[in-house]
Amino acid sequence: MTNPAHVIPVAGQAIQTLTQALQQDIVPLTTLMLTAVRASQINSGSACLHADITEARKAGVTEDQLATVAAWRDSPFFTEAERAALALAEAAARQSDRSTDAVPDALWDDLVTHYDVWQRAVLILWIATSNLFNTINNVIREPGGTTWI
Repeated sequence: MTNPAHVIPVAGQAIQTLTQALQQDIVPLTTLMLTAVRASQINSGSACLHADITEARKAGVTEDQLATVAAWRDSPFFTEAERAALALAEAAARQSDRSTDAVPDALWDDLVTHYDVWQRAVLILWIATSNLFNTINNVIREPGGTTWI
């Protein structure tokens, strides 16, 4: 199937507007891209993972970070703030793995330590948008290496 955002152009424009609104230097672009990569890894989204890694490199994410983002807890290449964002990305992508809160209090407390309310809002919306892209591309079987205009 053609990408639904192309079938319904106004929806595609809305998604693009949301994505642009979230990239206004409220949260470092490198952090946003790391969370997108991690969400795409969890969601097994080859199209998004390929695109996210390409964009992450452009944003300045290091090769060491890209090589170890799946194992960020044991990697020395991430700041504490990045770790909190990555933990949020994992929690948001794995909501069904929990029988209680999607985001445990300890994780939320860690986020509050590193990010103000605006930054937390950006992170939540960014990760949700990343999950949206993964869902769309996985459902329509979009292959890795696809480019979007």
